[in-house]
Amino acid sequence: MGTNTTLLAHLPLRNKARIVSMNGGHTFNQRMQVMGIREGQIIEIVSKQPFMGPLTIAINNHKMTIGRGMAHKIVVEKI
Repeated sequence: MGTNTTLLAHLPLRNKARIVSMNGGHTFNQRMQVMGIREGQIIEIVSKQPFMGPLTIAINNHKMTIGRGMAHKIVVEKI
């Protein structure tokens, strides 16, 4: 990863970032596509639950919750 990239799980709250890549298998990538999470889109973390709980994200004016494991497979570039 470059100096300006990080994993989505490590992105601070309320910071926006662009999705650079998704490092999962075929099923993971397909699930992300169905949820509307694609490379090149702007994403923001709205909330983080404690104790490695899920993250609430905002993408395309929609909020959804994803697990930390999923967030560790998404590489983002801070903007």
